[in-house]
Amino acid sequence: MQGLIRSLWTEPRPARPPGRGWRDGALVGVLVLLIVLEGTLRSDLQWRPLSVSYALAMLPALLWRRTSPLPALAVPVVVSALLQLLAGADPSELSATAYVLILVHAVSRWGSGREAAAGLLLMCGAVAASVASGHLAAQDSVAALTVVSAAFATGGALRYRARARMRELEQVKLLERAHLARDLHDTVAHHVSAIAIRAQAGLATAAARPGDAAAVAVDALRVIEAEASRTLTEMRAMVRVLRSDEPTGTAPRPQVADLEQLAGRSGAGPSVAVAIRGDLDGLAPAVGAAIYRIAQESVTNARRHARHASRIEVSVAADDTSVRLRVSDDGDSTAGRAVPAPGYGLLGMAERARLLGGACEAGPNPGRGWTVTAVLPRTGALT
Repeated sequence: MQGLIRSLWTEPRPARPPGRGWRDGALVGVLVLLIVLEGTLRSDLQWRPLSVSYALAMLPALLWRRTSPLPALAVPVVVSALLQLLAGADPSELSATAYVLILVHAVSRWGSGREAAAGLLLMCGAVAASVASGHLAAQDSVAALTVVSAAFATGGALRYRARARMRELEQVKLLERAHLARDLHDTVAHHVSAIAIRAQAGLATAAARPGDAAAVAVDALRVIEAEASRTLTEMRAMVRVLRSDEPTGTAPRPQVADLEQLAGRSGAGPSVAVAIRGDLDGLAPAVGAAIYRIAQESVTNARRHARHASRIEVSVAADDTSVRLRVSDDGDSTAGRAVPAPGYGLLGMAERARLLGGACEAGPNPGRGWTVTAVLPRTGALT
């Protein structure tokens, strides 16, 4: 229990809270209108000028609820409590001042652990001040605290959910990085193995041709063999850490040419047509593997989630600087085509494309269907 309390107390603020946007301005504008209307139309207000002025003056605190959640909550709460205790007036008699609950929610959602605890204690003190000043009946204090606790708990729940999703996203990115490292290892290891074999063959051939030229060639081949063998050893040791559950192999990963394997029809599902245009010679192996993986993931998602789809088109177009992939289906785009969260397949593909200096996007077509596009540089410069 002490560990839990200590963890909550030392909880830092969430990283990168969103800044003020047009929605915040719209919220403030709507509340201004409601405050003016309520202050004008209600006939049972005891402190009309004070209530309206207080509600309007404290309203800008909503604009700082993410960047400064505790001060944004403390200012209106403390001012209200002081007015109740010192002047005997209740500036919170307008129903519109319930926007303070938004500030309670914000201090739990965006504040640190200490700020959240201070905000909750502050609200409890405000309820106690209302009871002490006679503006809130003692039996109603339980309901007031319940409402405050609900707003506070909602902010905490959203905070936990956002953090859990962030962890899942980071896990997907790390997994995709490991996959990319594996692909790079397997591709490079394949070619380095060929270098080592050629060097060994050269050594065997040079032994039958003694002489100065042969001696120089032998020395060079020995260096090539040593460097290739050492590179393979170091690379396998490095990648073994990334994928301790998989054996290290030397077979190259699927490339763009292997996309033809996706063509045809799988059972009762939609048919897949593959079209490849442009010069793919000299394409970086990592880029070719990424194009294949993105296309494979997109075709799999289309077969699983594209309702009433009859055809999936996969097209690859290459030019002098980049390679463009487009995977499109003709399914029903009105049925909600979001990829299930646990898989995060498209997110992983987008991360792989980003690591190679490109981009990957997915979305519905204007009419029917869903399209995934990816553009990667031919060189596949790692970022």
